[in-house]
Amino acid sequence: MTEQNDSVISIETATEQNTVVVHKKGYHSPAEIISWLPNSATPWQQDSAIRANYPFQKIDWNQRPNPMRTPTTHVDSTATFSLNKAMYYSKSMVQPDSVYRPECIGYRHGVAGDPVPYTIAGDDLITSILLACFIFATVAIAKSGNFLQRQFKNFFYSQREGTTVISETGEELRFQLFLILQTCLLSAIIYFFYSSEVSGDSFSLAHYQVLSLYTFTFAGYFLLKNLLYTIVNWVFFDKKKNEQWAKSSLFLSSVEGMLLFPNVMLLAYFNLSIKHAVIYALAVIILVKLLSFYKAYLIFFRRNGAILQFFLYFCALELMPLGALCGAMVTMDRYLKQIF
Repeated sequence: MTEQNDSVISIETATEQNTVVVHKKGYHSPAEIISWLPNSATPWQQDSAIRANYPFQKIDWNQRPNPMRTPTTHVDSTATFSLNKAMYYSKSMVQPDSVYRPECIGYRHGVAGDPVPYTIAGDDLITSILLACFIFATVAIAKSGNFLQRQFKNFFYSQREGTTVISETGEELRFQLFLILQTCLLSAIIYFFYSSEVSGDSFSLAHYQVLSLYTFTFAGYFLLKNLLYTIVNWVFFDKKKNEQWAKSSLFLSSVEGMLLFPNVMLLAYFNLSIKHAVIYALAVIILVKLLSFYKAYLIFFRRNGAILQFFLYFCALELMPLGALCGAMVTMDRYLKQIF
C-alpha cells in the first residue's frame, strides 16, 4: 500500500514538472503546445499545458451586443439613436425575469389548424378594384348614356352612303377603352375561379401575379385580334367600312365586359357554382361572337354575296384567335402549376 501511494505521488510530481517545463512566453497554437509534451502525456496533462500557455480572451457578455434580444442580467437602458450602434441593436423584448429559462424547451399543445384558403372575397385589393370598376362604369354610363344608345341603335343596320357619321369624343373613347380593360380583368378572374376549381389552386406564384398574367394575356388577345382585323381590312376594304367595323368591335368588347361583371360578383361574393358561372360566361361569349358575325356580314359582305369568303374571313380573324387564347391559357396554367 505504501509503494502504491509513492507511485501516485511520483506521477503527480512528474506532471507538475512537465507543466512547468513547457511554460513559455509568447503566442503558441494548441497543436504546438501539445507537441512539447511527451507522447505518454494524458489528456488532463495536455489540458493543463494549454491552459497555462494559451492566452484565452476574457469576454464580459453583459457588455456585448445582444442581437437575439434575450434577457440579460441587467435591464436595458433607454434606447437612443446612435450611428455607432449596430443596425440590429434594439431593446430586449423580454427583460430579466426569474421564470425565464431558455434551456427548457416549451412545446405548443394541440394540433395546428388548416390555413384559411385564398378567396377573392377576402382579398382587399381585388375587392377595391372591383368596387372602383363598378363606380367608374356607373359614372361613365351616366355621363355617356346617349353615346351607348347611339351605338346600340347604329349596330343593327348598315349606314347608307353619304350619311353623316358622328365621331366619338375623347371622353367616349376613353370610356370604351376602360370597359375593354375591365373585360380583360373580369375574364381573368373568371378563368382563375375555373382553374382553381378544376385543377386546384396550388400555384407556384402569388395570386396577384397569376391574376396579372391572366389579365395581360386577355389584353394581348384583344390587341392581336384588332391588329389582324386592321391589317386585313386595310387591304381589302375601304376606309369608311373599316371605321364602322372598328367602332362596332369596340362596342362589342365593352358590352362583353358589362355582361360579365354580374357573373364575377356572384362568383366572388354570393358563392355561385363554377358550373353555372362557366355556362353564363360561355353564353356571353357566344352571343358576342354571333353579333360580330352578323355585323361583319352587314358591313363587308352583304352586297358581295361571297358566303364562302365570309366564313373564311370570320374563322381566320375571330375564331382562330379565340382558339389560340384557349390553348395559351391552358398551357400557361399547366406551366404555373407543374414546372415552376
